[in-house]
Amino acid sequence: MRYDLNLLPIFVALMEERSVTRAAERLGMTQPALSNALARLRTMLQDQLFIRERYGIQPTPIALELAPRISEALAALDDAVLGQQDFDPASAERLFTIAPNGYVEFVLVPAIVARLQQLAPGIRLRLTPYGNDLAETGVTSGTTAMVLGRMVDPPDNLVVQHLIDESLACVVRVAHPEIGDNISREQFERLKHVNVVPPGRMRAGLFQALAQQQLKREVAISVTNFFAVAEMVAVTDHIATLPRLICRRLAHDPRLKILPAPVDLGTFPVEMAWHVRYRHDPAHRWLRGLVGDIIRHVSAPAQSA
Repeated sequence: MRYDLNLLPIFVALMEERSVTRAAERLGMTQPALSNALARLRTMLQDQLFIRERYGIQPTPIALELAPRISEALAALDDAVLGQQDFDPASAERLFTIAPNGYVEFVLVPAIVARLQQLAPGIRLRLTPYGNDLAETGVTSGTTAMVLGRMVDPPDNLVVQHLIDESLACVVRVAHPEIGDNISREQFERLKHVNVVPPGRMRAGLFQALAQQQLKREVAISVTNFFAVAEMVAVTDHIATLPRLICRRLAHDPRLKILPAPVDLGTFPVEMAWHVRYRHDPAHRWLRGLVGDIIRHVSAPAQSA
């Protein structure tokens, strides 16, 4: 039997989006064109495949059984074709969409952009938010090149690479009336805190660490990104508990000083994930290598960084 391979990416999009409208938008097709393709898919695979329901479409048992096999087949085909291609970063003209969480956007993205300008000036980046759901970033469908942050229960079609383990420290203003070169547990619990609440599950790391150490914290203000913390702390007697590499960046601000946390708050992982179909894509492999090299450099001991 002959199979129209052009229909298989449409099947994958419908499986992942569970909506004809969203699948059409993702593929750059009109809804009538996608509906026509779905009719041909049903004929080719001899099954209804998707059933319309009130809030979208649901796959049939046969569609659920076929989905991983079709995804694996497309990934293998990508590997075979893309693995034969060369990639020259100096001459490449390409747009990559990446999804960094707030921590990575603050610590790594400026260094990534600077390195790209130096080594691959024709490569452009588009950042998309990394929130609660990995599917919303586009990485599970392959429309986003990678996500950077902390992966919680990643799906089977993602490859996850551990980058570093990050620790936590505290930041206060230099002229703080109560805090010298160290902060005690009692001071930590008495002071008011600036809390960073980025979208996504990374926020669980600090909350869990505080709970495990039975360390109390009175939050005076919560902000949605790390950029606001320096200004909040510099003009108040508040304190913030932040990742080590964030603190290293803030240490250059003469208004602030960095102190070790009063207790060991442990570490949290920083990871990179991408769709299996990009395992052997030369351009994606080069970009992932660049990100890995940058984070190793940025996280090296201060005297050698």
